Amino acid sequence: MARTSLPGSALLKALSGHPSIPPPIWLMRQAGRYLPEYREIRSKVASFLDLCLTPELAAEVTLQPLRRFDLDAAIVFSDILIVPYALGQSLEFVEGEGPRLDPVKDGGAVAKLEPEIAEARLAPVYETLARVCANLPCDVPVIGFCGAPWTVATYMVEGRGSKDQAEARLWAYREPETFGQLVDLLVETSAEYLLGQVRAGASVLQIFDSWAGSLPEDEFARWCIEPTRRIVERVNASAPEIPVIGFPRGSGPLAVRYARETGVDAIGCDTTLPLEWIGRELQPLLAVQGNLDPLLLVAGGPALDARVEATLAALGSGPFIFNLGHGIQPETPIAHVERLIRLVKA
Repeated sequence: MARTSLPGSALLKALSGHPSIPPPIWLMRQAGRYLPEYREIRSKVASFLDLCLTPELAAEVTLQPLRRFDLDAAIVFSDILIVPYALGQSLEFVEGEGPRLDPVKDGGAVAKLEPEIAEARLAPVYETLARVCANLPCDVPVIGFCGAPWTVATYMVEGRGSKDQAEARLWAYREPETFGQLVDLLVETSAEYLLGQVRAGASVLQIFDSWAGSLPEDEFARWCIEPTRRIVERVNASAPEIPVIGFPRGSGPLAVRYARETGVDAIGCDTTLPLEWIGRELQPLLAVQGNLDPLLLVAGGPALDARVEATLAALGSGPFIFNLGHGIQPETPIAHVERLIRLVKA
């Protein structure tokens, strides 16, 4: 079951709407290629997907950054495309190119997906979570996650990542009913997946909508806000004690509507959002998370120090979780991560 009684957890305090000084910090993709110990583990398996689905190794990778750094949470090592895999869509990760899936192009292809096999295919992630929870201090929560239906659907339709998500957008415009069938399936599967992670020990959940910024306002409401709202509603009905962070990357001013209408407990802010705007428009509504430029963490130096100071000054007096505006870059120097954490916790 979820580790919901975590005395002293700064992250859970912030997610409940209370300021914490210093604020909690964790980093998106904090387990990954910038760590030599991760690269050693990755060399032992044939593919990235194999690593995600091997609980012993995935748990070890999840724990690695917690051994190096004074972070306030672990996030289970997995990928947002585990859900399409769980539904029976073919998935591989091509080295240097990214994910490749057999595209889902129409309602007939949606009908061929296999939700009945999802629970068994997701079982390794649950085992990873249980292993991680058994090896963490009592005050360190574990974050479970999924991709938001819109973002996951774009990969399923395109068969890979894309710059503009054009094929998914065209399908949604031309045949919203059949595209909605895919989104509905992803809502149901993702909600059950998140609840499965809670049962395995997750104390916090995050929903990654990495391509939210590719939609205009009305489509954003239909394909980003509403599916996320339904997932959060399902989670709250079964696990009301579990806070949910939403990350509508690229949403700009629409983030306010997302914060008001989805029911999330906190909102992840990408690098493009101004600190003053976050503090004025979002933080009065809910806890905010973000939003250091990952490339600034690569660069380091006085610019990093100044931005950390500015971020803490702008957001640190309210409910706030320090994080990046997107995932940590593989070329990030470990010394820069160490310095960042020292600055935040000073």
